[in-house]
Amino acid sequence: MKGYDVGDSIHGHRIITEARKVSDPVVIVKSARHKAQRIVLTENSFAMIDRKGRWCGQGP
Repeated sequence: MKGYDVGDSIHGHRIITEARKVSDPVVIVKSARHKAQRIVLTENSFAMIDRKGRWCGQGP
């Protein structure tokens, strides 16, 4: 799967990733009560959607 541009994103319930280098997790705010984490994958990184999200009208 090649041909993606800088800035493209993927959405899913569970995403599997592989990379040679992974940054430390950083807590980010998603809403007033909900928090999430962000990490940066570098050097030969790969991501794959393992399960689609239900909020998009998709998934099992």
